[in-house]
Amino acid sequence: MKTFHELYLDILKQEAGQGRTLEEEYNPYHMDCLLHPEQYAPVVFTEECEQCAYEKACQNSCIFHAFEQDEEGRVSINREKCVGCGACVDACKLEKLAENKDVVPVLQAIRKENSKVYALVAPAFLGQFGSEVTTGKLRCAFKAMGFQGMIEVAVFADILTLKEALEFDANIKETNDYQLTSCCCPVWIAMIRNVYHELMPHVPGAVSPMIAAGRVVKKLYPEAVTVFIGPCMAKKKEAREPDIADAVDYVLTFQEVQDMFEAADIHPEQLGEDEKEHSSKAGRIYARTGGVSQAVKETVKQLNPNRKIEVRSEQADGVPACRAMIERLKKGETDANFFEGMACNGGCVGGPKAIIPKEQGKQNVDRYGEEAEYKTPLENPYVMELLSRLGFHTIEDFLEKSDIFTRNF
Repeated sequence: MKTFHELYLDILKQEAGQGRTLEEEYNPYHMDCLLHPEQYAPVVFTEECEQCAYEKACQNSCIFHAFEQDEEGRVSINREKCVGCGACVDACKLEKLAENKDVVPVLQAIRKENSKVYALVAPAFLGQFGSEVTTGKLRCAFKAMGFQGMIEVAVFADILTLKEALEFDANIKETNDYQLTSCCCPVWIAMIRNVYHELMPHVPGAVSPMIAAGRVVKKLYPEAVTVFIGPCMAKKKEAREPDIADAVDYVLTFQEVQDMFEAADIHPEQLGEDEKEHSSKAGRIYARTGGVSQAVKETVKQLNPNRKIEVRSEQADGVPACRAMIERLKKGETDANFFEGMACNGGCVGGPKAIIPKEQGKQNVDRYGEEAEYKTPLENPYVMELLSRLGFHTIEDFLEKSDIFTRNF
């Protein structure tokens, strides 16, 4: 009977057509990244990088100055500074950078006896695992993988929409007042916090839908392990930020989940339906550029139909466009009063680890939004029931005592 070492060498010979030793292939750094992803930045090196023939394109692409170089020329990524936007991965012509992966710890959590692991799926999920894979089929696929259940993060986007709409209605009274949305994109928030920190007073202290989902699940099921699933590498860093690290245990990208389905021989399109309807159109359209603005605008209009100052929104996607929008704001070259930034072109559907093209993703999101039974969180009975179970019975309670949905920047 062959040893694992011999089997490994046979596979290497088949794939490469030449004999290589296990020592030549095995890299302890990569193994440590797999087993302990929390100790590394959201982006890691696929191999050691010293001399760059492309004038340090990775470092030049990083507006957060996360790349560092020692006296011997070795480049490393500062775990605290890297937000996982993925700009460096795109910029590296030598393909020496890749996402940090949480697959191994998630599988260990699923296989642990009596574990209850919940998949928290981002609103951009529709169509990512095949055009025939409905919400119900995807829920069945996660259960087949060993997850306790699947929860749509869109319902928590509903809750954050309501929070931001109420705050806009309460605070934006003058024509020169404005609000910078804090929902959804961690790169947008990191940009404001680190580069344009003087604008932070205009950012409501709201967590993202991912954090809201994780916190609510853990409050209702204290023993739960929460795994966020989406197209974004930056969510890996957001989940580890000290003030909100209580919410989400692991983050997987759509591509990581697709790899897991293939390895486990799970075919979502062949499974049955476990359909549940919890989210409104407002929460579902968060996944594309303009979705947050539209959701808040329609909710504010429902809240206060006679309001004189309406939501006048401006959106930007891609880091350069976000910076340009902020510069216009600072120079007074815009009359908008609600600003939405997305680091990825097209919004979350254009995330670095989305599986399908962003145009197709946007069409799926818009269609899914139109199919929703409820149009705003104010119409969504599940939002009202969740808030009631969490102890929020009045608007004042929700705005003033909602620590679960609030963070201090």
